Amino acid sequence: MKKIGLFFGSFNPIHNGHLILANFMSEFTNLDEVWFVVSPHNPLKEQTSLLADYHRLSLVRIAVEDHPTLGVTDIEFKMARPSYTIDTLTWLSEKYPERKFSVICGTDVFQGFKKWKNYQQILNQHSMYVYPRPGFGLGEFKNHPSIHLYKAPLMEISASFIRKGIKQKKDMSFWMPKNVHDYLIEMHFYEQ
Repeated sequence: MKKIGLFFGSFNPIHNGHLILANFMSEFTNLDEVWFVVSPHNPLKEQTSLLADYHRLSLVRIAVEDHPTLGVTDIEFKMARPSYTIDTLTWLSEKYPERKFSVICGTDVFQGFKKWKNYQQILNQHSMYVYPRPGFGLGEFKNHPSIHLYKAPLMEISASFIRKGIKQKKDMSFWMPKNVHDYLIEMHFYEQ
């Protein structure tokens, strides 16, 4: 049974920090693959700088196209909104019964994890592959058998910084794969 780690996010845009974390999880843990789950617009977040769903999906596809252990899914685009992690895990597990799905997230997630829909079901049926985030720990989940903490490299790269740099006409080409950067520039994304 293949083990797939799901890396959720808006990826607005995808950048080298995301890719380094995904690569770390696929190469230095027992995961066989990492799939980026591109999330649709979150109604609780401001949409002013959020690219359309299909553009963000295209950018992730471009970023991972030559990486055999990295993939992407648009599953949450097809689900009722807001989408919940447990529903995504359930849907994927039913669609791909020969795969075992886990969640990849940072330690910052655990500050509000008990507010997630059916968080106990997630822990009972799936594993969580966790990387450190400065200033955050696992709290009461520190010794939970479904939670595995990995010393992934700390990446101080943010999509908001990249968007700001592009808007200010800075050279942001080193912050993301060349093909992603070229696409952003060609489409004039984030320039306004």
